[in-house]
Amino acid sequence: MIIICPGFHSPQLTEDFITNLGWRNRADYLIIPRSIEPYNFPKLQQWLSQENLDHTPLFFIGFSAGVVGAMATALTWQGNTQGLIAIDGWGVPLAGSFPLYRISHDTFTHLTSAVLGKGQQNFYGSPAVSHLSLWQNPHLAWGWWEIKLGCQVRCSVAKMINEIVTQLY
Repeated sequence: MIIICPGFHSPQLTEDFITNLGWRNRADYLIIPRSIEPYNFPKLQQWLSQENLDHTPLFFIGFSAGVVGAMATALTWQGNTQGLIAIDGWGVPLAGSFPLYRISHDTFTHLTSAVLGKGQQNFYGSPAVSHLSLWQNPHLAWGWWEIKLGCQVRCSVAKMINEIVTQLY
């Protein structure tokens, strides 16, 4: 199950994110309820348990403040965490025994976030896009997907996310 942890923004932006990834017909994702603050991982864990996901492999996608909740929940989840994509989670350390991916809206955020942990693969917008546009329009946010040291592919955020989800999930 894919767990989507948005930040503090209009729910319409998250609906646009789902649509622009081409996921409208998918049934294997849940968006955390707006009643749960995106950084509140104890409440997030409680909600996941209430959804009977204790024995379900989970893949987290967090955006902005939602990266805080996604990362903390993924680290402390007693079930199977398959991976985490951190989208513009500037200032949030990435660490874990599962695949991690960091997506940044520009080169500056990419470089300054790297000191807190790079993902196994990373992406940065080039040209830069706005923070909210990165979430709302991942199909229009182009840049560089760093697949491994010295190997970059020019693509959209949507392409990167869809390929990672297909490979891991």
